[in-house]
Amino acid sequence: MLSQILLILLGFVLLIKGADWLVSGSTQLAKKYGVSDLIIGLTIVAFGTSAPELIVNTLASYQDHPEIVFGNVIGSNNFNLFIILGLVGVILPVSVQSGMVWKEIPLSFLATALLLFLANDWLLGGEPTLSNTDAFLLLLVFGAFLFYMFRQMKSESAQPETYSPGSSAKIWLLIGAGLTGLIAGGKLVVDHSVLLAESLGMSERVIGLTIVAAGTSLPELVTSVVAALKKNSDIAIGNIIGSNIFNLLLILSVSGLISPIPFQPDFNREIYLLLGGTLFLFLAMFMGKRKKLDRWEAAVLLLVYLVYTWWLVVEH
Repeated sequence: MLSQILLILLGFVLLIKGADWLVSGSTQLAKKYGVSDLIIGLTIVAFGTSAPELIVNTLASYQDHPEIVFGNVIGSNNFNLFIILGLVGVILPVSVQSGMVWKEIPLSFLATALLLFLANDWLLGGEPTLSNTDAFLLLLVFGAFLFYMFRQMKSESAQPETYSPGSSAKIWLLIGAGLTGLIAGGKLVVDHSVLLAESLGMSERVIGLTIVAAGTSLPELVTSVVAALKKNSDIAIGNIIGSNIFNLLLILSVSGLISPIPFQPDFNREIYLLLGGTLFLFLAMFMGKRKKLDRWEAAVLLLVYLVYTWWLVVEH
């Protein structure tokens, strides 16, 4: 069991470094073409920090571990919203741009509701499954989101920065090294998380919602906390909300296109938690200081997640 834990930790290290290199290279590439901080946070940084979830879920879907597929995405989104945004808000009250209040946060809520509807097969009343058709629908919504962000990029572009000769080679080297680390780390995490669950007598669902979800969310944690310490609210919250949208619409769609994924209705509880947290974030924009997540609101997010985690562990 110790060797499995050590290999999972090694996998997390590779995932974190891989995501760090990918984010660094991708952000430099975006800056080179003059893209604003909020757009970078919602797209490049969000995709880079969601890359561990993408790799882990792709491998889990291919190897037929549906509970890790759903547990990782839903658990990561809850970790992002309650723990990471909670910590960021305690460090620095988070100012939120009007566009995010009325567009990206509601989109994150609607994407979560769409997953709840599709995975439970409430329309046709069949066995709860994320089918290839469901996955394709999620991918179409993601495509619409990307189109919207592309339009935003064109309208909000900053002035391109000047780069020294040879910087492009360094950028692509960082991106390539990042992807390599992500793939190697993702395989270690999936393979040995399954073995650890078996050895501890725990379900893959609980392992996916806790250990795997927290591990794959570490890049979001580091990125957002560092951004908060540097007083860059746009990158901090853009990364969190953007990552949640990527996880729901891209990562689950890719997983579902690889193979239909049986859905356990037990996950509905975590989806309701995510819906409630996203709704609370939206309402927080109109409580206290408008368009700002105050410290007490961030503390509420942290407390709710700690109580939920305690209950989940005690229950099992």
